[in-house]
Amino acid sequence: HRGLEMAVRVQREDFDVGSELEALSAGNRKVGGVCSFVGLVRDMNEVAGAAETVGAMTLEHYPGMTEKQLEEIDAEAHRRWPLEASLIVHRYGRMEPGERIVLVATASPHREAAFEACHFLIDWLKTRAPFWKVEETGNGDARWVEARESDDKAAARWARSDHKRERTS
Repeated sequence: HRGLEMAVRVQREDFDVGSELEALSAGNRKVGGVCSFVGLVRDMNEVAGAAETVGAMTLEHYPGMTEKQLEEIDAEAHRRWPLEASLIVHRYGRMEPGERIVLVATASPHREAAFEACHFLIDWLKTRAPFWKVEETGNGDARWVEARESDDKAAARWARSDHKRERTS
């Protein structure tokens, strides 16, 4: 039995967290817990050990390829945990500090599965989703955002066998 619902959306528009979470488990009485993560644009970023002001961030992607990769990441979460539903909403375009970038939510009969699957999805999105980020600094310069070693380490832990739980139902 696969999870009942998997949804992936890549969009320019903002999203309503409450409405999205309400819709995720609506009518499904098997769901015992919903876990979510909302990523926001920060006004600071550490570059070469020094904090720099961020005035805005622009995310670019390749339509079609991006959705396919997000769907594959989502499907992997459904293979590893007993999920009833999941949702990934990822924005692209120019966003200013405080704006929402991403929503990841998982719904499962059990809270631990919902927590772990949500954590897994965020870690893998940070390292495997094909988005390119450009930050505008406080002084008007623009720079590409490089991958972080800490994100790679976080994602790598899900490759270990103790975090790869196969579905039992």
